[in-house]
Amino acid sequence: MKEDISLTPEEVAGILKIAKNTVYELIKRGELTAYRVGRKIRIDFGDVEAYKKQGKKYEIPIEEAGSCRNLSLQGKPSPAGETLRHTGELIICGQDVLLDILTRHLDRHPRGTHAFRHHVGSFAGLQALYQGKAQLAAIHLWDGDAGKYNIPYVRHMLPGIPTVIIHLACRMQGFYVAGGNPKNIKVWRDLIRPDVRFINREKGCGTRVLLDEHLRLQGIDRRLINGYETEEYSHLGVASAVARGEADVGLGSEKAPMQVRGIEFIPLQKERYELVIKQEDLDRPEFRAVIEILQSDDFKAELRGLGDYDLSETGRIVAEI
Repeated sequence: MKEDISLTPEEVAGILKIAKNTVYELIKRGELTAYRVGRKIRIDFGDVEAYKKQGKKYEIPIEEAGSCRNLSLQGKPSPAGETLRHTGELIICGQDVLLDILTRHLDRHPRGTHAFRHHVGSFAGLQALYQGKAQLAAIHLWDGDAGKYNIPYVRHMLPGIPTVIIHLACRMQGFYVAGGNPKNIKVWRDLIRPDVRFINREKGCGTRVLLDEHLRLQGIDRRLINGYETEEYSHLGVASAVARGEADVGLGSEKAPMQVRGIEFIPLQKERYELVIKQEDLDRPEFRAVIEILQSDDFKAELRGLGDYDLSETGRIVAEI
């Protein structure tokens, strides 16, 4: 029976479409039942299904690209009859694990709130913010002509809406290749070699935009890339595909390949990962709490423990548009 199937945290993360660290956090909070087999953690399929059924009581529909998706509460559900502290649903769009940490800190802050995480790419996050279906969107969108991150896209995708951009962290983007880089893949033009198979990210995410901008600037025809149309929906998924031999190279952030054996990282470009908020929301206590958390030593210390983030500007307001 399916209920008797034992799953790893990575497999549960794939089923729930959340970060692996979020699975561990759910286990620590007692929201997801797990057990140990030696030094390994396992979760029964039936317990995952039970968690999903419980979460459906807290789902909020969000319309994206003509379809309806559901958001699951990433904080602890309130007991029956308890009033949540927030004055309205607080929804954070983005996919990096640092947003899981922000959500947890926000849940504990004296003026904070329970928050919902919506695991979507940068374009979908800005669209949800523009339509009033999210309150915060984390983005990493590079404009090749301006040589800048995020500001040009916010100007065009949120027309007439005053916004604030708050810096989260800098991350390194690069190629994922097999250990030892057997095909000697180093530059963008290597992607069109006939002996190279590529694995792409979904349309609208910052990593896909970075790729397409470099292809455009260098005059590289994307139709010549073997695997350009093959998509994964996370950095970890791309790294895993390369590790399994389904592709020779993928593109993503530096952190993911550290979780996958046999993957080497080829650094290409430092990117700015930043949070977009409407100016009109800044006077609300939960949004002031977000800024206080981002600027706090405790938050930065936790991120520093994860490694591979440049935190020199974390919490700084970089633009008011």
